[in-house]
Amino acid sequence: MPKKNTFKIFLNDVPQNLFSGFVVSLIALPLGLGLALASGAPPISGIIAAIVGGILVAIIGGSNVTITGPGNGLVVVVLGAITTLGEGDMHQGFLYTLAAIVISGIIMIILGFLRMGSLGDFFPASAIQGMLAAIGIGIFAKQIHVMLGNLGAKGSIIELILNIPKGIHFFLTTDNFSVFFAGVVGVISFLIMFFYGKIRNRYFQLIPAPMWIVMLSVGLYYYFDYFSEIPYPIEKSLLIALPDDILANFAFPDFSKIFHLNFINAVVAITLIASIESLLSIKAVDKLDPLKRRSNVNKDIRALGLATVISGLLGGLNVVAVIARSSVNVNNKGTNRSANFFHAAFLVAFILLFATELRKIPLSALAAILVYTGYKLASPENIKKVLNIGSEQLIIFLTTLFVTIYTSLITGIIVGIFITFIIHIIINKNIFLFIKNVLKPNVLMFKEDGKYYVSVKNFSSFLNYTKLKTKLDQIPESEEAIVDFSLCDFVDHSVMENMSNYAASFHRKGGHFEVIGLDDSKSGSEHPFALRKILPKQIIPNNGVLTKRQKSIQHISEEMHWKYYAFSALEMEELPTFGYFKTRNIDKVSNVLSNEDCTIFDVQFSEGAMFAKQVIKATMLHIHTLEPVPNFTLDKEGIFEYILDFAGYKDIDIAAHKDFSKRFYLAGKNEEKIRTFFTDELILFFESNKQYHISASENGILIIGNERLASVKEIKALAYFGMGLQKTIK
Repeated sequence: MPKKNTFKIFLNDVPQNLFSGFVVSLIALPLGLGLALASGAPPISGIIAAIVGGILVAIIGGSNVTITGPGNGLVVVVLGAITTLGEGDMHQGFLYTLAAIVISGIIMIILGFLRMGSLGDFFPASAIQGMLAAIGIGIFAKQIHVMLGNLGAKGSIIELILNIPKGIHFFLTTDNFSVFFAGVVGVISFLIMFFYGKIRNRYFQLIPAPMWIVMLSVGLYYYFDYFSEIPYPIEKSLLIALPDDILANFAFPDFSKIFHLNFINAVVAITLIASIESLLSIKAVDKLDPLKRRSNVNKDIRALGLATVISGLLGGLNVVAVIARSSVNVNNKGTNRSANFFHAAFLVAFILLFATELRKIPLSALAAILVYTGYKLASPENIKKVLNIGSEQLIIFLTTLFVTIYTSLITGIIVGIFITFIIHIIINKNIFLFIKNVLKPNVLMFKEDGKYYVSVKNFSSFLNYTKLKTKLDQIPESEEAIVDFSLCDFVDHSVMENMSNYAASFHRKGGHFEVIGLDDSKSGSEHPFALRKILPKQIIPNNGVLTKRQKSIQHISEEMHWKYYAFSALEMEELPTFGYFKTRNIDKVSNVLSNEDCTIFDVQFSEGAMFAKQVIKATMLHIHTLEPVPNFTLDKEGIFEYILDFAGYKDIDIAAHKDFSKRFYLAGKNEEKIRTFFTDELILFFESNKQYHISASENGILIIGNERLASVKEIKALAYFGMGLQKTIK
């Protein structure tokens, strides 16, 4: 698009991005304050991260509608770093953690320049879900005590969870009216968060739930100040503490522990979680973009890294891409990065103009927002979703969750990766499948008949998914792509989920993305993201779970009034009589789609022997002719010419159809019968349609497209070709 038009569109979109940035800032303000407090950092540090991130990433980032700022996932990590590095001194621990944040930002910049954005795909999906759930439980465990007015609750995540009943009892029985009133504000704030989505009044929905909490909290303070004879009951120690002169009170990092093991651990943990959270958010927000654009992930990682460095130097938290605020941006018609910039600008205005009002917000109100955030991350609904994908995914999820809670995030995600690998070995009963092939190239991509065809062999899992992703990212999303797993023994859940994401992305851009080659597989559940284990050739499932391809073929059968047998034990006796199968051994036939005259099927066969043996899966069409037809082979000119000449066949020219003779290679021993069979009408049919390899014998006609499994579109085209040919022959 010309630069002038782009700039004009940008200017035209300024009003709606300005409004969207304002709405996002209403959420970012209380969240920034709350996330900083939950991390054990000064409240202003969360706002600094949102402001620096909003300005810098808007200018140099690679995403379009993503909002940046402090993230939920880093709360537990930053709190742990402050506590560990400070050794009891929270302020000094915060200064050390700022240094860790700066180093983390530098590492992210390097990762961006090394184009390591795809590393986020290395982590198993269920392990990431378990890690996020553990983070949610950690936030919930700490903040529920603050929500009930108790700022002194300390201990591990498990201890804090076990002390929740005591905390509730303390809240209900305390004689400290200030604590009780703060707890009431916290409970009401949580109820606002919980029931906000269920209130359908459009005017009420104009203001986000966190901002309702801020407005009501400040309004409550002014009610007691101006209208009540009773003084405001919540003590100052239970309210947000902001410095009197915000611009003169920046905290600066202390690098004196840079070579200590605890410091290095903090850097690794912060970098890991910041990268994962940002990559997940960027991918999720791209799906929401109404203009169907794809973010430049590596460019965004570099921008987030630079913003993190500057934020840390000014006393702010990490800057990450955040899904919740980004979705609000999209919902309010944000169209480009200027919305992120405007959200940061409004935050600057709020802090400079309304600092006095912000000091009137109870800590319990902000804690309620975080309790709800933690609940959403660790919701029982998430566990149910994981279980629906497969019981083995629940094992990975729960193992990662509990190890993370009892140890640390780094240990948790490492154990999650390890247990995923062990489960994959157990399912396949073969460790060498992974060890021998993990470093081998296993993806072949080429363009065929205007479509991109991607063949994957051996296995495809989180271990080697980046190889497949590298190829898929080269395909324009407006094109048609076919990914064939027929040569794979195993495809894991993470890959299946990513294939679904690609299909949705291609659909949004007007392209078509189809996965084939999994029809002979066994899955742990009916969920489309369930892992797939390819069954041995001798085993044909009776009532297995239909793949998306099989469901589409079933839909074709209903549409065309054909019969469909997904798991057929049919042995087509006619096949070995065709020349094509003279030197090939047929293993099995499946996905049989037929009417009275035509049968479309997938066939698995092998050719060669010993080390040269090759297993091939292809889709073919067999036409049952009513009358005997002569033995012949018809193909594109030049493909099998030398082979057939060597076998004693000669190209049969049709004198009246010179163009046909130039385009097609027609061979057979009984030339007279073949010339009689090829009528003008039949020749016109072949000239007017797609060229297939056609082999005829006394048992009918065998039609072969490409020597591979066909996509759903190709199957439908093959069916119509077969019906047309059968009608022409009749």
